[in-house]
Order: sequence, then structure tokens, then C-alpha cells
Amino acid sequence: MSGKFIITFKSSATKEQIDEFAATVKSEGGEVGHRYDTVMKGFSATLSEKTLTKFNSLQAEADSPIDFIEPDGVVTTQ
Repeated sequence: MSGKFIITFKSSATKEQIDEFAATVKSEGGEVGHRYDTVMKGFSATLSEKTLTKFNSLQAEADSPIDFIEPDGVVTTQ
């Protein structure tokens, strides 16, 4: 099973690091959607369970460039 997520990187993350994560998504059968580089660093992606597990493990490391991973969804205001 796969799902859509937004992966946000720390402000210290380099473009090269982010590109490496995007390449991992693609090489493991996922799909990178929109890239965010104005207000925040990151991208939306469809991730396999394997890739999500890998990214969550990397996020737990102290020197990880990943800030957070959250499910992608619709946001509304009232």
C-alpha cells in the first residue's frame, strides 16, 4: 500500500540532499509531485511503505535533513 505525503526538510538541508531523497522516491517506485522551495524546503510524493519506513527511520537520526513527514491532504478554511 502506498500513500501521499509531504516531506519537509530543515532549513539547513541542501538542494543536493533533497534531490537525493527525491531520487530515492523514484527509484523505489514512488512519484514526486510538487517541489517546495520558496516558503519551505520539500516536496509532495507518493511513497511506498518501504520508502516511508526508510524516511521515518532517517528522520529519527539527529543529523537528518528531514524535518517532518505528514500525510498530504486537502486543507480548508471556514
